[in-house]
Amino acid sequence: MRIISIVGARPNFMKVAPLIRAMKEYNSLKSILVHTGQHYDHEMSQIFFQDLELPQPDIHLGVGSGTHAEQTGKVMIEAEKVMADENPDLVIVVGDVNSTLAAALVAVKLHIPVAHVEAGLRSFDRTMPEEINRLLTDAISDYLFTPSPDANRNLRKEGISKEKIFCVGDVMIDSLLYNKEKAMQSPVLSEFWLSSKDYALLTLHRPSNVDSRENLAQIISAIEQVSQRISVVFPVHPRTRLRLEEFGIPIQVSVLLLPPLGYLDFLNLEMNAKFVMTDSGGIQEEATALNIPCLTLRNTTERPITVTEGTNTLVGNNATKIVGEAFNILDGNPKQGKCPNLWDGKTAERIVAVLLNK
Repeated sequence: MRIISIVGARPNFMKVAPLIRAMKEYNSLKSILVHTGQHYDHEMSQIFFQDLELPQPDIHLGVGSGTHAEQTGKVMIEAEKVMADENPDLVIVVGDVNSTLAAALVAVKLHIPVAHVEAGLRSFDRTMPEEINRLLTDAISDYLFTPSPDANRNLRKEGISKEKIFCVGDVMIDSLLYNKEKAMQSPVLSEFWLSSKDYALLTLHRPSNVDSRENLAQIISAIEQVSQRISVVFPVHPRTRLRLEEFGIPIQVSVLLLPPLGYLDFLNLEMNAKFVMTDSGGIQEEATALNIPCLTLRNTTERPITVTEGTNTLVGNNATKIVGEAFNILDGNPKQGKCPNLWDGKTAERIVAVLLNK
């Protein structure tokens, strides 16, 4: 069986790495890794291949940056050539970036079955580009691998046949558990003179937060208030750094600004943080698996299980709410959570088992 796995952007790499490892266990599977190049610089791409022990891509499309339409169109044009040449039996797409939807569209029109890993997640906010990518990819996929029961329910409500839906757990947690020991060896704390549980970790990149001067200023104001009580460590996404400069929003010296980090260094920072503040989807999951309190700087989440069962609290971009919840944690009242069912590091094995059976 010839299987093409598509990766395009930073969030995809952690999801594909366990699948590549699981497929290697079977001589009957021929794995072909295609990198669309949606993320392409060292900090956002190459370092993740090194940290996650991902093999170098068999094919690199090199589409680069651009508008949503430009990226999606470029991926479709180049992916069609690859699929025509390789004639795969299955195409695996992961997550919700533009490359995910583009590759799925191409495969379906070439009558190649599509498996979507991390299917069924819904924020119910259609202003998010990722939400559109999720909805459309799920509608045309043949195998929908979900991380949690709520994702199954979303798909059934949308009329998708239960025969296509497989609740297998969260493949992101496969990567986390596989790399946890290695991440513990990272020297990142000593490099930046940090001590475990003596800092909060911040990530911020979502357009709704960083492309609005008002929203970004609100969040930075809250972060500066939090930093009066605990150090805040902030690896700055390239998009966010650009907006901070463009809007002329200064950041106090009590916030430690870092460049984008590799997977292992970031995981070490996450494991040792007192709590996390983020607008990332994957970090909500990782924080729950690590039992680290998480404040999500959004009003909605496509991963509600991290709120209902995990350590996640939605605080939006309201400065008062962010500061209030952060101080609640610092006052010794963190949210208690548990790791959801099937988040056990064996999701990729279950996915491959389903594909072999089918």
